[in-house]
Amino acid sequence: MIEQKQQSLISILQDMKKVVVAFSGGVDSTYLLKVAVEALGTDHVLAVTADSETYPTSELEEAKRLAEHIGARHLVIETSELAIPGYTENDKNRCYFCKNSLFDHLVPIMNEKGFENIVYGVIADDMSEYRPGMRAAKEQGVRGPLQEADLYKEEIRELSKRLGLPTWDKPSFACLSSRIAYGETITKAKLTKVEKSEAFLKTVGVRQVRVRTHDNIARIEVEPQDMDLILRNHTRITEKLQSYGYQFVTMDLVGYKSGSMNRELSKIKS
Repeated sequence: MIEQKQQSLISILQDMKKVVVAFSGGVDSTYLLKVAVEALGTDHVLAVTADSETYPTSELEEAKRLAEHIGARHLVIETSELAIPGYTENDKNRCYFCKNSLFDHLVPIMNEKGFENIVYGVIADDMSEYRPGMRAAKEQGVRGPLQEADLYKEEIRELSKRLGLPTWDKPSFACLSSRIAYGETITKAKLTKVEKSEAFLKTVGVRQVRVRTHDNIARIEVEPQDMDLILRNHTRITEKLQSYGYQFVTMDLVGYKSGSMNRELSKIKS
């Protein structure tokens, strides 16, 4: 079954002929880029990474290394989500504004360089979650080959492992803005605070972490098996995160959950 899905992905990409890949360096977009290069050839694939305030420097450098590892042509462009009208207000359409702006940047690149399609890493799992960015993709004709091939995250990890991609077991990542509670204004200072806090927690030994930000409260999400690690280092962690600007530092006993801020959506107006 999984091999059939990969073959379906290859066929979908071959029908597209020449693609621009919105490339973040995450599990999904890395696998998509690898298969695209193998299916279409280097000259018919261009990876584009948007460098912005919501994208950690460490992720940008990893994206560069991954593109080189795959042998893909790679273009880094500078964007600014904070300059997008409506974005900093941080309502439930935030991801729509972000993706719409990204695709606004990619369409001229596609046309200028003679490509025929833009693709991004939406997957089958995303169809059951709140993903307003998919509306922007639909409006701009951007395709999601992984979702079209009905590929799920765990299948993509397995196929990535078979292809020798170092991202096969990489923790899931989302933009830094996803850490800030809906309704709170997004600022560069808050994004920096989140980035520094998560980077520090990784030095403690945690791989999968989110520092959800509720005004001056840091709500740390980690996998249940890492909770004891947080508790053993609670003094160091509290002091460091307070030095970054948080007043209170807490740990969520539910543990890490992708998109956990979406619990608040029922309280947020459109």
